Amino acid sequence: MPTTASAPRLSDLVRGRTTMPAGSFLKHLPATTWQTMMEDWDQRIRSYKRDQPLPLDPEDRHVFIIVQGCVRQERFPLRTVPGAPTITRFRGVGEVVGEAKLIDATSSVTTTCMTKTYVIPWRVSYMHRLQRQEPDVQLALLRSLEDRNRLDERIYATFGLPAFQRVSMLLAHLAETVGQPDPTVSRSTTICGLTQKDLAAALQLGVSTVENAVGSLRRHGAVDAGYRKFIVHDLDALQDSATRT
Repeated sequence: MPTTASAPRLSDLVRGRTTMPAGSFLKHLPATTWQTMMEDWDQRIRSYKRDQPLPLDPEDRHVFIIVQGCVRQERFPLRTVPGAPTITRFRGVGEVVGEAKLIDATSSVTTTCMTKTYVIPWRVSYMHRLQRQEPDVQLALLRSLEDRNRLDERIYATFGLPAFQRVSMLLAHLAETVGQPDPTVSRSTTICGLTQKDLAAALQLGVSTVENAVGSLRRHGAVDAGYRKFIVHDLDALQDSATRT
């Protein structure tokens, strides 16, 4: 069961002092609208452990805004059976998950926490009412979903690019959106909870291909891989590898 806790980001988040990743729902949402939502909020935040699923089953009636952490979402485009192909995406701070319930209450997508993850729950009925009362909420959601779709295409679906570049793009994206910066080292950050197998599933590459790409980045001093984590030593170098043509 989830626990009730205070996320480290929460106090700054409530006061609008936290800079959200570009393209996220909370980045698009005006500060005044966010304050309105905070006034309605019951001041409870949920935390979920690593490998714990978020309650986004058909009978659940909430959407969630991620405050801290990273989740993996898996869709099954053909059918849900062992060995069936999946579409894997990672979501992080400032993003809404479970948004399809705003259209179809029985919608469901498998969403698993890759790290200890803090989320703010919002009832679907409240979000419907808020979107009618505050058009900025609906606009922020639509803009964030459009940005997410475009980013997904660039990060996950650029199959014509070399594997090394695709792995670099995904790691750079994760460093910017779910990474934990090292305050003692400029442009250094740690991506927790993910393995090379997770990257391979998301990019639809072989695990050995991802291992080779990460090994090359390690030799260049940009990235190290540990147990369920990647340490980005040089984000500028990683972004250069991601954008190199």
